[in-house]
Amino acid sequence: MDRSIRTVDDVMRLLDGLFEPAADRWTADGARWWDGFYADRGKPVPFFAAKPDENLVSYAERGLLTPGRALDLGCGPGRNALHLAALGHEVDAVDLSPAALGWAAERAREAGADIRFHLGDAFALAETELAGPYDLIYDSGCFHHLPPHRRVSYLALLDRVLAPGGHLALTCFAAGDGGMGSELSDADFYRDARLHGGLAYTPDALRGIFTGAGLTEVELRRMRDEPSDAELFGEPFLWTALFRREPGTGTVTGTR
Repeated sequence: MDRSIRTVDDVMRLLDGLFEPAADRWTADGARWWDGFYADRGKPVPFFAAKPDENLVSYAERGLLTPGRALDLGCGPGRNALHLAALGHEVDAVDLSPAALGWAAERAREAGADIRFHLGDAFALAETELAGPYDLIYDSGCFHHLPPHRRVSYLALLDRVLAPGGHLALTCFAAGDGGMGSELSDADFYRDARLHGGLAYTPDALRGIFTGAGLTEVELRRMRDEPSDAELFGEPFLWTALFRREPGTGTVTGTR
């Protein structure tokens, strides 16, 4: 008889285990899935190309972001981490997949970029390696692969390492016309024991999650559609969002 649940972490791990390993793309089993995904670098996958998200470029060009300490969550092959480093940010980049990080590190060496790469679960690493505070947390496609209960962990990570006055910027699957990802209710994901490739969000859902956690919306829009031969990445099935933590909020730990 198992009566081992005593902490919130125990509950989180129990809920993690309700999902099929093949569909749970952010755990250790998910790392193996992503390693297979990144094994063939020649696949025609738009975000394999070494070009940054159009919204990230736009934020810098409009002066919405200035160089500081940046954390790239789910960095993949490092395309946005490289851009942040080129802009003068001090960059930490984290991913579950050794294959993705190996590719990103190769790109960083070729570009002469000084990026600190971290392998593993960002929620666990936030207590050790990813000490913060960060002026920018950038997330291109990580948030929508989290099961619903892990939004709690995500918000706790922001509370722990995002600096007062700092920004969260993310792209995620858009619900509705032309969107991608599943529009099932949170409860239905647990009934199915699958994440169906990722969760789609509405603007109101994103606002509820992040402004409800004390962040201020700066911009929320569809990503611009960039042609395959463009210098920037852009797909209109994604939302782009920029939120700001107001000074005097949160419980950030760590030192500069």
